[in-house]
Amino acid sequence: MQDLSRQNIMYLPGIGPKKADVLKKEIEVASWEDILYYFPFKYIDRSKIFTISEVLKICRYGSEPHLKGIATRISNDNSMPYIQLKGKLRYYETVGEGHKRRLTAEFYDATGCIDLVWFQNIKTIQNMYKLDTAYILFGKPTLFNGNINIAHPELDTEDKFFKGELGVQGQYNTTEKMKNVFLHSRAIQRIIAAVLENSKEALPETLPETIIQKAHLVPLDEAIRNIHFPASPAALRNAELRLKFEELFYLQLNILRVTKYREKRLGGFNFTQVGDYFNRFYFEKLPFELTGAQKKVVKEIRRDMNSGRQMNRLLQGDVGSGKTLVALLSILIAIDNGFQTALMAPTEILAAQHFETISALTEGLGIEVRLLTGSTKKKVRNEILPEVQNGNIQLLIGTHALIEDTVSFGNLGLVVIDEQHRFGVAQRAKLWKKNTIPPHILVMTATPIPRTLAMTFYGDLAISVIDELPPGRKPIKTLHIYSAKRNNLYDSVRRQLRAGRQVYIVYPLIAESEALDLKNLSAGFEITKEIFPEYAVSMVHGKMKSAEKEAEMQKFVSGQTRIMVATTVIEVGVNVPNASVMIIENAERFGLSQLHQLRGRVGRGADQSYCILLTEYELSENTRKRIAIMTETNDGFLIAEEDLKLRGPGDIDGTQQSGIAFNLKIADLAKDGQILTLARDLALEILEDDALLQKPENVLLNKQLKKLNQTRQMGWFMIS
Repeated sequence: MQDLSRQNIMYLPGIGPKKADVLKKEIEVASWEDILYYFPFKYIDRSKIFTISEVLKICRYGSEPHLKGIATRISNDNSMPYIQLKGKLRYYETVGEGHKRRLTAEFYDATGCIDLVWFQNIKTIQNMYKLDTAYILFGKPTLFNGNINIAHPELDTEDKFFKGELGVQGQYNTTEKMKNVFLHSRAIQRIIAAVLENSKEALPETLPETIIQKAHLVPLDEAIRNIHFPASPAALRNAELRLKFEELFYLQLNILRVTKYREKRLGGFNFTQVGDYFNRFYFEKLPFELTGAQKKVVKEIRRDMNSGRQMNRLLQGDVGSGKTLVALLSILIAIDNGFQTALMAPTEILAAQHFETISALTEGLGIEVRLLTGSTKKKVRNEILPEVQNGNIQLLIGTHALIEDTVSFGNLGLVVIDEQHRFGVAQRAKLWKKNTIPPHILVMTATPIPRTLAMTFYGDLAISVIDELPPGRKPIKTLHIYSAKRNNLYDSVRRQLRAGRQVYIVYPLIAESEALDLKNLSAGFEITKEIFPEYAVSMVHGKMKSAEKEAEMQKFVSGQTRIMVATTVIEVGVNVPNASVMIIENAERFGLSQLHQLRGRVGRGADQSYCILLTEYELSENTRKRIAIMTETNDGFLIAEEDLKLRGPGDIDGTQQSGIAFNLKIADLAKDGQILTLARDLALEILEDDALLQKPENVLLNKQLKKLNQTRQMGWFMIS
């Protein structure tokens, strides 16, 4: 059987070493198999060929009834959809000098003419496309200096023009470097057609027949051919279903196989006791009655830690839902059973806050709690490390400093990781090695994660959700205000300050425009002091030294300053119940999840709190949707779902740190939740019967998983 993964794309007609090198570097395509799995990003009906006069009429005057289907009126970006023309080139002319040099040509048919323009490969273009030769042109008309032209069009002679059975053809993403060697979308399509034509047999199956039947899928060969060259709309839908399912199925199989393997091979500490520390805290010092959601989660954690297997649990809870209290109760169970515990936070500010909160809550219980961060003085560090090693320190709270080789625990039984997505796999792995038997792991996040992402990024973790806020919290009122009306806003802010409240004013800080953003922040700080001269103002940003930043934070926490002007460094780590107003400048520059996190800095006390989203009038449609969602709901999980739809999965867990073993080429976690659920259910069904995939009927699954994982370093595959 022909192995397409071993067929080098370089040897296909018209490719050669130069184009092959570009394909490999730009889109990671090196073999025949690679190109078959380079899927179209959209489909265009190329059965219609317009006349030049029709296109010019639409560009100048808008769409007419008999031209329905290609454009309404020329849009704000002065462009139309891609169109096709049939005509000839009349002349070439080179215009401009140096980097402004460009090649223009006139393309004409019986109804009119239109300008074409190329900015690169001028000599090659002139040699490739002959004058007075009939071509099918595919391109996007644009309006430039009052003239309509088409830049870098695709041109094909009629004999090379592939219409397809429907006229519906896939469009492939290409880069500038690809286009420079004429690897545009049509060229990719031709390469794929050549591979399919030269494949001597049907493509070998990658799923067992039982799975194909249970999921009602078409064969792989049929799916691959129809994803590139659809025979019908139904054939295209079936192809997409097959390829999306397979991608998600192997993703889930990989994640769940690791979980099953870990459960079989790794034991865990048995925390059988719920003793004096837990009971005294629960019955004597608990600041308020636990919500039903908190009680449910504590039971889930207790069950895990008494199962004889290592706990790997993700605790999700919106800002202010009481995750820290649940974590503390889990820590007390571990201490009751004679084990040490560690709590790792991503920033020194957040670590210090956890230290202060937990120290205050456990005062009088006789628990030894210490803080270790990068700023810890050498003398204090030298005092702490021996006490950690001999087991006297029962809870060590800190940052990345906890995973340094110099930190050695006597008997570490539980690790709590806050804002887990901010730590890499290698960093988390070091905590495993702090004990012979891996400690129980509880990871927490205040970033609500949509179900499809949780099943994927955290698919190997048991998931607990705190979906209730403590009683007495008033929902935060979120308002969208245009910058031009900020004077009215300042009057409202002054009323809050007079009532004794505190205020955050947050500015964006984006890496690409960091210098400008810091300038805006500094200017905002000065303006705030001018507008509110009677109130002390703090300023905090990430470029400040830790000690300086901490000092400014503490002034605000203590109430010494009443207004905090900051960047998103305050997204986590500041708990000021007296703060009742959050003003977010240039709110259009923030994502939904970040806006929600910032909003969570207020609303922590009993008073009514407000979040003000300040923007200019000119906003994109996408931004207006984000702002509208924020003003309509405080539900973090709903916001996370909407954010996923608007932005896609993004990099929620740090490059490939999350446990996703291969990139998604066709599936969409925002849209393919049902397919993902089916894929996960079938993967679980197989692993329940054969956890190691050793049975004869699962040989193909094992083989395919190994193949998919070949390109990935799997050294961390057992780390959640």
